[in-house]
Amino acid sequence: MSLSFQEKSLWVMFVGLIAAFSFYFVTVLPSSAVNVMPDQVVYFVLAVIFLVVTQIVGNSVIAIMDRNTQTDERDRLIALKGMRNGGYVLATGVFLALCTALLTDGNFLFTHVLLGFWLFAHLVEIAPRLFLYRRGA
Repeated sequence: MSLSFQEKSLWVMFVGLIAAFSFYFVTVLPSSAVNVMPDQVVYFVLAVIFLVVTQIVGNSVIAIMDRNTQTDERDRLIALKGMRNGGYVLATGVFLALCTALLTDGNFLFTHVLLGFWLFAHLVEIAPRLFLYRRGA
C-alpha cells in the first residue's frame, strides 16, 4: 500500500518535530536557571527555523512527487480523531504548566512544561493518524 500525500506530510511533521525539539531540549535541559535565558531563546529560534525549513522542503518534495493532494471524508475523520487526542493532552499540559507556574519561582520550568506538553500533544495527534492511515481506517 502506497502512502497518501497526507500520510507522507504527517511523517515529515512527526520526524521534524522530534528532530527539532530533541535538539532544543537536549541543549537547554537540565538548567539551574530560574528564568529562560537569552541563549536558550536562541536555541528555541533555531529549532523553530529548522522545523519550518524541514516542513517547507519536505512538503515541497512530497507535492512534486505526489500531485494528488485532495482530501476526502476519510482524511477528515482521521484528522478529527487525532486532534481530539492531541487536544486532551494539550489541555492537561496547560493545566499542569499553570500549576507549575504557581508552585515555582521564575518562568523556566513553566515555559518548558508548557512547551513539552505542546510538543507531546502534537505527537499524540500525529501518531494515531499515522496508525489509522496504516490500518486503512
